[in-house]
Amino acid sequence: MAFASFDNKAANAPVSEINMVPLIDVMLVLLVIFIVTAPLLTNAVKLELPRAAAPVNQAKADKIEFAIDASGQRFWNGEPVSREEAARRFDAESKRQPQPEVHLKADEAVAYRHVAETLADASRVGLTKIGFISRQPEQGR
Repeated sequence: MAFASFDNKAANAPVSEINMVPLIDVMLVLLVIFIVTAPLLTNAVKLELPRAAAPVNQAKADKIEFAIDASGQRFWNGEPVSREEAARRFDAESKRQPQPEVHLKADEAVAYRHVAETLADASRVGLTKIGFISRQPEQGR
């Protein structure tokens, strides 16, 4: 906006300010256009889908209780097995769908070598659901 001035030198100088009012007007018009047209761009088809109630059929994975005692003896669901027999059973179980969960219980005094061999045998044939079972610490310790 230009203001009147009594100075003749400044009267002939060009205005060095940008007039923002037309820019703001254009911006507000565009905003109104977008607000009005945005709901028109959504194409929703109203459908009444049928309702059906059926329980989800999830195959329950079996679990294998695998234990290793302090001397390194292995047990498959309570039955004593050798390492080779356990590896054969792991191989047979890995082919089942869904794969069973292996719950590994190891005595705290067992050498880690026995646990590592068991984990290696199970993972070598593709068993992926292996969990360690431990007991809760006693209160007051």
